[in-house]
Amino acid sequence: MWALGDYAAVAREVIPGLGAVLVDACGVRAGQQVLDVAAGTGNAALPAARAGARVTASDLAPELLDAGRRLADEAGLALDWERADAEALPFDDASFDVVVSCVGVMFAPHHRVAADELVRVARPGATIGLVSWTPQGFIGQMFAAMKPYAAAPPPGAQPPPLWGDEAHVRELLGDRVEDLRAEKRSWPVRFARPEDFRDFFKRTYGPTIVTYRGIADDPEKVAALDVALADLARDHMDADGRMGWEYLLVTARRSGA
Repeated sequence: MWALGDYAAVAREVIPGLGAVLVDACGVRAGQQVLDVAAGTGNAALPAARAGARVTASDLAPELLDAGRRLADEAGLALDWERADAEALPFDDASFDVVVSCVGVMFAPHHRVAADELVRVARPGATIGLVSWTPQGFIGQMFAAMKPYAAAPPPGAQPPPLWGDEAHVRELLGDRVEDLRAEKRSWPVRFARPEDFRDFFKRTYGPTIVTYRGIADDPEKVAALDVALADLARDHMDADGRMGWEYLLVTARRSGA
C-alpha cells in the first residue's frame, strides 16, 4: 500500500518538519544509536542523523527506503536503511538508545505486537518516542470518512488512529516504560481548496489510493467519496485554506535503567 502513489511528496509537502519535532522531543544527540521504525522516506531519521546520531531507518516498503536513501545522499547524511516489518524487527534485544516512529508504526495492523517490538529493541533507560494522528483529529476523521468505502481490514487488525489515544498507548506500553508523557498538538497544513487536498491524497497517499481502487467500478461510490473528503477538508479549513491536523506526541523511558 505504501509503495503506491508518492508518499515522499506527502512527507515533503505536508509534514516536512514533523519528524524533527519528534527528534527534538526525544532529545536525540550525537553518538546515540537511533532506530526509526516505519521510517518511510526518513521524516524522523534524517533529522536524527543531522543531530549526529547513528541512525537505522527501517520500513517494510523498499520503494520508500530507496527514496530516503536519495534524500540522505543529497543532504550528505550517512544512515543505515533496512527493510523491516514493524511487527518483527530484525534487531537484537536492547540495541538502541532511542526508538522513534513518526506516523509510521501506527499503521502496523497488530498494535500489541508492534508495541512489544518497540520496547524489545530499546535498551534499559532508552527513550521511546511516537507521533500518531489522533482519532478525533483530521486524519482520524479522514479514515472514518473512508471506512464505508474501504475493504474490511484483516482479522485482528486495529484502527491506526488508536495510537493517537493516550490511554491506548499507555495500555500498550504498560509498566515496561517510565515517565511517559503525552501531549496533543496541531500540525499546520494548507491547501488552496478542499478539492486540492482530496486530489493530492488521491494521487499520493497509499490508504486513499487503495480505497479508491476498491470502488473504481462503482462511479456512484467514487463520487460520494469525492464529496465526503472535500467536505471534510472544507469543514476544517479557514478562509485561507489552513488546517490544523491533531497528533499525539508521546515520549517515555524504557524501564530497567
